[in-house]
Amino acid sequence: MRISYNPLWKMLIDRGMNKKELRELSGISTASMAKLGKGDNITTDVLLRICTALNCQISDILETLPD
Repeated sequence: MRISYNPLWKMLIDRGMNKKELRELSGISTASMAKLGKGDNITTDVLLRICTALNCQISDILETLPD
């Protein structure tokens, strides 16, 4: 299985936010944002920061997909 961050990108569109605004609001690094954009693994700390900034649950910003 692999992780997809497509729900996060959809949420940003729905809220009228861009990646830079999310990065600034959540306090995550540009490197973490780049990893998210590539679909790479990131730490749970980064996920929790995003969830806190967006007032959502982890399940709202990622999904698991079969390989």
